[in-house]
Formats: sequence, C-alpha cells, structure tokens
Amino acid sequence: MRQSTATDLTCLSGRRHGHRAFPLWRGSIGTLPRTIAIVALGCMLLVGMVTKSQARTLGHVVRADAGMVVSASAPAGQVGADVLRDGGNAVDAAVAVALALAVTWPEAGNVGGGGFMLVCPPDGRPPICVDYRETAPAAATVDMYAPDESTRTHRAVGVPGTVRGLALAHAQYGRLSWARLVQPAEQLARHGFIVDHHLAASINRVLASKETQSDQRFAELRRVFAPPDGHRWAEGQRLVQPDLAETLQRLADGGPGAFYGGLTAELIEAEMIRGEGLITRADLASYEARLRDVIRGQYRQYEILGPPPPSSGGIAVVQALNILETFDLGRRSRFSVRNLHLIAEAQRRVFRDRALHLGDPDFVTIPAHLTDKQYAREMAASIPMDRATPSLELAEAFEMADESPETTHFSVIDADGLAVANTYTLEASWGSRIVVRGAGFVLNNEMGDFNWVPGRTDQHGRIGTPPNVIAPRKRMLSSMTPMIVRRDDRVLLITGSPGGRTIISTVLQIVLNVVEFQMDLPTAVAAPRQHHAWFPDRFDLERGQDAVYGDAIAGLEEKGHSVRIARQQGSAHSIWVDPQSGIYLGVADERRGGAAIGVRAAED
Repeated sequence: MRQSTATDLTCLSGRRHGHRAFPLWRGSIGTLPRTIAIVALGCMLLVGMVTKSQARTLGHVVRADAGMVVSASAPAGQVGADVLRDGGNAVDAAVAVALALAVTWPEAGNVGGGGFMLVCPPDGRPPICVDYRETAPAAATVDMYAPDESTRTHRAVGVPGTVRGLALAHAQYGRLSWARLVQPAEQLARHGFIVDHHLAASINRVLASKETQSDQRFAELRRVFAPPDGHRWAEGQRLVQPDLAETLQRLADGGPGAFYGGLTAELIEAEMIRGEGLITRADLASYEARLRDVIRGQYRQYEILGPPPPSSGGIAVVQALNILETFDLGRRSRFSVRNLHLIAEAQRRVFRDRALHLGDPDFVTIPAHLTDKQYAREMAASIPMDRATPSLELAEAFEMADESPETTHFSVIDADGLAVANTYTLEASWGSRIVVRGAGFVLNNEMGDFNWVPGRTDQHGRIGTPPNVIAPRKRMLSSMTPMIVRRDDRVLLITGSPGGRTIISTVLQIVLNVVEFQMDLPTAVAAPRQHHAWFPDRFDLERGQDAVYGDAIAGLEEKGHSVRIARQQGSAHSIWVDPQSGIYLGVADERRGGAAIGVRAAED
C-alpha cells in the first residue's frame, strides 16, 4: 500500500438521494489555499446546488480504497496512516493515533484522561466497546465538593484510563507490537512537530487565561507550553515536549504497566500530594479498562452501534432514533419547522431519561426499556405537534431546585473493513490544566462529570439524580458517543464528536442526515446542528448558516420553543463507505480543524 499524498476536493451532486460525490481536482496539500475558491466556484457552476457558505464549510474531504484515518490533527492522522501502510489494522492505527494526539492535540488528546473505543470487526465477530472511562479515587466521597467549587484542581482529577484502554484494545485485536505503536508519539514529542493555526490558537487561549497566568497550580503548564519566542504561538513554529517524550519512551519499553506503576505513577502521586489531590499509586495500579457489549439499535434498514453505560451516548441516540422513526421526517425538508420541532422534542425526552436513569452499570441498574421500540412509540405519542412541551412537564419524577465541550473523536477503517470509532477526553479544554511535573502530560478534571450535589436538579441544567453521584472507583457518566452504522452487516458510517452533552445531539443528527435525509457525508457534516438538553429549557441552533433555517426560527418560537442561536457545535470527524464500490470517504469537520488521511492500494 501507499499513503495518499493528495487532497481530494469534492463537488457535491446536490441531490437529495444518493451519496455520490464527483472529484474535480486533486493536488498537493500545499496548493490547497490557492485553489479552493476556484474549485468551490466550479462546483457551484456545475451543479448549482452548493452555496458559497456551504462551500466554505465542507471540511477536508479525501477518498481512498485501503484505509482511512480522520482526526483533529494531521500529524496524528499521518501516524495512523503509516501504521495501516505498514501492515497494522484499524485498532493498531487507533492506538497510535490516540497516543500521537496526546502530543499534537493536548487540549483533548491524552494519556491523562479516558474514553470509549468502539470496534466493529468485518469477520462476523461481534462489535465491542472498550470502556476506559476514568474512575473516582478510592478516597472520593459523595459530598466532597461544594456546588461552586472549581474543577481545575488536583481534587477534580479522576484516575486516568486511556493507556489501559488502548492496551486492552491492542491485546484483543492488534497486529503490530505495542512499542511500534507508541514510538511515533514519542518521536513527535522528542523532536517536535510544526504547529498549525488551530493548535496555536488553543495554546495561546489557555495560556492567556488570567487563572492560568496567576495560579501556581498551572506553573508547569506555563513552562511546558511556553512559546518559543516568549510571546505567542504562531502557525509554523515547532513544539517540542521532552518530558512527555520520556514518559512515552517508558511506555514503549515497559508496556502499559509503566504508566500505572514505576516512575510515571510516582510522578502522578507526587503531583497529587503537591496539590492535595486524591489519586494514589494504589488507585493507578488497580485501574482496569472493561470490554462491554455495544448498544444496538435499528433505524429502518440500518443497524446502529453505540457505546453502553457509563456512556449515555449509545442509549440516548438509539432512543432518539426510535422516537423519530415513528415520524416520516424524510417527507419534509431537514430544516422545516416540523422536523426541527420533532428533533427538539425527542432530545428533550431523551435527556430527561438520561438524567433519571443512567450511570455506571457496575453501580446502578440500567432499565432495559429505554431502547425498546414500544417505549419509543409511547414517547412519540406524548409529543404535541402544535406546541413545545415545557420541560417542567417532564420533571414529575424529580425533586426540582431553583460538562465541557472539549473532547476529541477520530474514526479509522482499514483495508479489510475493520472499523474503529474512538472518543476520548480530558473533560474540559486542557482538562484540569495541571501538567504532571516531570512527566509532561495534562491531567483530566473528569470528577466534574459526576453529580456534585446529590438531590439537586434545577432548571439551569444541574443534575443531582442518584445514578451518577460520586462513589469510590465509580465511573462518571459520559456523553461520549463513538458510533458505527451498518447496513446488511457492512459498515456504512463511522462518526462521533466532542461537545459535552451536545455530542449526543451532534451524532444523532449526523446519522439522521445520512440515513434519513440521504445527504452525502460532506453535506451531512457541514449542515448546522441543533441541541436541546431538557434543562435548561432552550433549543440551541448552531450559528453560521442562519439562511438555512429561513422562517423556521419564527415558526419554532410560535410553538413556544425558546430558541437561541448558539456557537459552533461539535466536530464530527467521520468516514462513509460506498456500498457499491467499497471506497472510503473521509471528512474532517472544519469546525475545529483536522485532517482526513487516506491509504491506497499499491498500483500495478
């Protein structure tokens, strides 16, 4: 195989049905800025269906026939493509990409956090979810936090699960050696890589924070990510991380145990002691990733595969799709008042059930009826078509009193069709902002995803229901939703997103755009998104393409929806597989940057 060095700019057909896109031009990545306007104009002239606004938001689109990696970082994607080219499979590539993102996208890529990896083998083996969500330290207590306590503290750090999770996935499915998969990340950290404008902006933003500048907790963050010129990071500068390189070298030499024991574990414990955190070496040594059955759903002729609890994403998306399947959404425009209303009402009910029922399945019993079709029909029947349902009407089971968008998702598929959807996080952007002194990596602040104040659920979005209260070694509830859609037992779509609770809404709508509204993948990813979280009782419409909504906003308000034009929502790095040709189409969502890297079969 050889890696594709070309970037495919694609003109969309504009047809409502079908997914085909027609490549008009192919050139080197370096020439893209000079030609994108010409290509976009050519697309519009040929099909007359793509607006100027849409042409700017199609993202990075690549076709390939022997593998695809789509992630937030081109250098990390390159690492994954090289693994595929060298004979590794999609899980090998996913492990290497995840470790590389800890170097090249440190606001969310990590070894100090946790997440979920969905693996879908092509050979009849069942799909599986690797749960490597962080856990509460053994010393954690149910009421250890004040309601307004900061989550940027050592006390807010959960026991990291990423390394154990990647190692478990590798042990189950990997082909290449563990050291081979770690080494590219180590080299990126040791020798550095060129910073793009997205990463420069991210580092500058966190360093410019008054809290970061003034608080001693973040002194190591300031030191490790200090601009080379002493002022600000700029595109084209090189970021070198020698401490992280040493951590990764220990990981390559000693396996995952070198993170949960030995010098790295000593450094983590010393950091905890320094900041009065709770994690001990015993917490690290006892951490285990889990293999869990995926959540399965059916939407018309499509099979939906998602992560199980402690992720809420699989159940929530399947439940929402079950509700929406009872309505013929495809008869109306995607952005009609009726369809937007139904999506909001489905989301409202799903997030209500999420708050009431979902948590770590090792600690709470998850009701089986949540993904049941009959339950969905009952929920659908409760939706009035002429008005919005006030969220308080759905709060009868709660005692009412008066999560961060920074995660990262990547999608991978190999030549054999083994598919991986991986979403992992530090919780907030840059997590706790605490860098382990001498180890070079950022720690999460995932304890903030627990319900901090038991019994307090309010209209501002604070949830205090029992399933997600703090307990020692418990996994906190997550919204991460790596998702795979199959038809006739063949992978069709791999997707996921960052965005806190909006992840569920983003993934739901990517799936609907593709399977219900028959959008091609670039259009499905570029389309504006919507989110309703039950509380606050508000329907957020993603800004940037207001013309798409037309008169729908006024129509929604007439029904009683409280509409807000919100900032950009998510970043859905996705892969679509052409059912006829088997060609892979990778789309990197332009909302936060990223790249699709294709691998092509060797030419004769």
